[in-house]
Amino acid sequence: MKKDILVFYFISIVLVVNSQNTRLIDYNSIGWYNVFVTKKISDKWSTHLEYQWRRDEFVFHGQQSLLRVGINYKVNQKMTTRIGYGWIETYPYGSINIQAAGKTFTEHRAFQAILLNDQMGILEIQHRLMLEQRWIGRYTKPDINIEDDYLYVNRMRYMLRIQIPLGKKLIEDKTFYAGMYDEIFIQFGENVQENIFDQNRLSALIGYKLNKYFKLELGYLNQSVLFGREINGNNVLQKNNGFIVNTYLNF
Repeated sequence: MKKDILVFYFISIVLVVNSQNTRLIDYNSIGWYNVFVTKKISDKWSTHLEYQWRRDEFVFHGQQSLLRVGINYKVNQKMTTRIGYGWIETYPYGSINIQAAGKTFTEHRAFQAILLNDQMGILEIQHRLMLEQRWIGRYTKPDINIEDDYLYVNRMRYMLRIQIPLGKKLIEDKTFYAGMYDEIFIQFGENVQENIFDQNRLSALIGYKLNKYFKLELGYLNQSVLFGREINGNNVLQKNNGFIVNTYLNF
């Protein structure tokens, strides 16, 4: 299964490279401030809650507001499944708007995920596979201020994350650690408009685990977004660079 995942990942990278032959590039500086909360219900079941406050120009202007809720089922020590719902508001930002209307739009999202955890020596490795069913608000007329239509799009995501403790053999209580992850987003289905590739996120992090209830991470984030529309016959690639802060609370 791991080999299949890696093959899918490298094929997706090739698609990204081939899709960037003719493009306009929009550069932005971003700051993402995220809180993830897990509440244990039983040995197998737990709830998931997260809020991501995503900002343009690091903090001064809105990029996105994302609220996601879900339920986790722990299959075994290495595998957890999750289903849930996400509510997203995307704001106009950058020199080229994601939607031609140039207005704030809402997205409703259902998702299903599998999280696979493994240990290789001092390395902690996590794979996350996610499917999303997205209803993206859009404006069919330039003179209206509320979305009057929703476009349905499917998307799959794969994330590989690696963590290593600093100064210890395991990431235990009161431990600093370094981590990095890369996540690729691929669209599929009949309503995909311009590009199969949607976006890629790459991050390098420094974290601190206080105890089993609290972790904090700070790091660099690179987000590449390929628009679903052309401008004057050119693809539009958004390159967003900045920092990310993650807070994890487990009860």
